[in-house]
Amino acid sequence: MKSIFKFFENVIIMPIAQLILKTSGRAIRFSRALEKWLTQKTTLLFLSLLLAIGVFVMIDQKLLVFTESSAEVISDLAVDVVYNEEAYVVEGIPEKVDLTLIGKRSDLIFAKQASNHEVTVDLTGLSPGTHRVSIEYKQALPGITHSVNPSIATAVIYPKLSEIKSLSVDILNEDALSEKLVISNLEVSTDTVIVKGAEKDLERVAVVKALVDLDNLTSDDVGEVVLQNVPIIAYDSSGQIVEVETEPNRVEAKMRVESPSKEVPIRVRPVGEVEFGYAIASIELSENYVELYGSEDVLDNINYLEAEVDVDGLDEDREFRVDLRTPVGIRTMSISDVRVNITLGEAVERELEGVNIEYRNLESGYSVQGLTERDVRVVVGLQGVAEVVENIDEEDVRTYLDLSGLDVGEHEVDVQVEGADERVKYVAKTRRVSIKIVEE
Repeated sequence: MKSIFKFFENVIIMPIAQLILKTSGRAIRFSRALEKWLTQKTTLLFLSLLLAIGVFVMIDQKLLVFTESSAEVISDLAVDVVYNEEAYVVEGIPEKVDLTLIGKRSDLIFAKQASNHEVTVDLTGLSPGTHRVSIEYKQALPGITHSVNPSIATAVIYPKLSEIKSLSVDILNEDALSEKLVISNLEVSTDTVIVKGAEKDLERVAVVKALVDLDNLTSDDVGEVVLQNVPIIAYDSSGQIVEVETEPNRVEAKMRVESPSKEVPIRVRPVGEVEFGYAIASIELSENYVELYGSEDVLDNINYLEAEVDVDGLDEDREFRVDLRTPVGIRTMSISDVRVNITLGEAVERELEGVNIEYRNLESGYSVQGLTERDVRVVVGLQGVAEVVENIDEEDVRTYLDLSGLDVGEHEVDVQVEGADERVKYVAKTRRVSIKIVEE
């Protein structure tokens, strides 16, 4: 073991230790020499020069990239047309163009960051007619070339004429209005406008409309409503927009927003015949009244809402679900359907004698005469349950003749009967009567 340890000590350990001592000594001597060299004035000047040269080379290489030519395209730049807008109308100038900038990348960066790229067409001094004009870009930086696409336009200059036109009103989004609201007394601040444009355009104008948009009206807007800045548009005979100026170009619209309603009873009308031997004893509804919403003139003509129930062949009590039909002119109703409960009873018959005949739809200037007594008064048969028909009298029954289209002379006309109680079946025992129409 001693021999082995001595071998490693002489061959490995001692040589490595000597190497480390020699290296550390040399490093100390080198660091002292380097420190002494760096503290010299000439050394600092020499290092500064090398650093400056290196920085210059790096910047120079970067600048080579920026000096390469490149191009940037700016699309959809608006064209500003300079001309006397009070005297002329101009056509043929494109609304937007594309601008291409060519130059060094460094210059393009500044050019592209410009806040406003102004593209103009100057028509100052040109008379009415057709002219080829240049579309110019006036903000190019030195060293930047540019091209405008298109760069040439054919401008057609027309004298501006004017006409007075009547202003009508068109309502937009009326379907979006709440079904409970109705618009009335709609007026705009003026009924005439001045239309300006080229003669060929003025000849096309067929109608000028103020477009009143109801899209934003709600149920909270009931009362007097004023809409500002209502646009005015001119149309030709086919409904296409005509590009002309209007003075004023916007108006004020005043309207009254109302929510008129009317509560009317629901009247059930049985359709068909119940089973033989039976009659309707009672009709009960889940709802007896319905609220209708619509214009005042429509509501004034509605006194009840009819619900038809098919009772044909009915032989037992039954409950029906009936959808209510919305009358013409009514926008909405408080309910859309009702449940109708119909009960049956044993049918009995009764007759009313001497019911006077009424005449309807007789032309003015005429009068009617019955040829005999039976042509003036008729017998009406009643069929229903006993407790119902016993309470029917002559005032509850109407017999009438429809005289529509009949002229002077003698006629045979069908007798028609109607009664107030829908549970009863009314039959005229005299089906036809003879009358004479004479001039008064």
